[in-house]
Amino acid sequence: MTNPVGGNGSGGRFDDGAGDGVVAGGGDAVAGEAGDGVVGAAAGGDLVLVGLSVGYPSGWRRPDKVILSGLELRAAAGRVTVLMGPNGSGKSTLLRSIAGLQRCLSGTVTLAGDSLAGLDPRARAARLAVVLTERFDPGLLRGGDVVALGRFPHQRRSGTLRPADQQAVADALAAVHAEDMVDVMLARMSDGQRQRIMIARALAQEPALLLLDEPSAFLDAPARIELLAVLRRIAAERGIPVVASTHDVEAAVRMGQDGWLIGPGPLCTSGPVDTLASSGAIGAAFDTSAVAFEPDSGMFRMR
Repeated sequence: MTNPVGGNGSGGRFDDGAGDGVVAGGGDAVAGEAGDGVVGAAAGGDLVLVGLSVGYPSGWRRPDKVILSGLELRAAAGRVTVLMGPNGSGKSTLLRSIAGLQRCLSGTVTLAGDSLAGLDPRARAARLAVVLTERFDPGLLRGGDVVALGRFPHQRRSGTLRPADQQAVADALAAVHAEDMVDVMLARMSDGQRQRIMIARALAQEPALLLLDEPSAFLDAPARIELLAVLRRIAAERGIPVVASTHDVEAAVRMGQDGWLIGPGPLCTSGPVDTLASSGAIGAAFDTSAVAFEPDSGMFRMR
């Protein structure tokens, strides 16, 4: 990675004010050849799920294993939708199904009115970005090299980074305050640093939809709040829907805008996050015999 970028060495914090003109991205498939002009951000539009059922196809003459069914959900362009639910409720399965990484059992997924299922892998890679929790062997890749991979769907066959690509990489690194990790080996990074680089890789692609599975999993409490602020800014500036799953319900209530809430059981409720909290829906999904969610404070308390 030879693209130099400036940095302030933030030491692990996200910053809502960093990196003007931030772009969004991720994705593994290759898009067609890009032209010589400046690459612009993809046009945004609402993400809409209609009658969607997700789960795992079974073998011959066996019924599919349905995790969630009959979903009628919308993620608005320009806003962050937080996906909440207890462990094992199907959050990751839902995100992977939306992204096309596993087959939906029934129903439709559309983005700005276009069916995502109807897109070939190359077109899908240019339309949406995904940050998942799976780990991979980084080999000798440095932070800047990984972020530059986000430009892959926009590159020509030569694979050369053009000035527009280099700027997108620089903006993505600035958005998560990772400029000081350009030349650091990914294998030598802490979990939190590595997570920031993976988010920056997604931000470098300029998609019309950004999906994140537990992006704050390795961050400390202040950084989780800052990350949600960054995602809100990205969604607003780019006019795209951002959907992020999280186990940090308290942070989601404080900083989230809209919510998809799984639970109790396979029930899925949607609406503004503060409404989900005040209506008792979050408590119904998460309360146990020992812990209860308090709508007024937005926090969990021991009974």
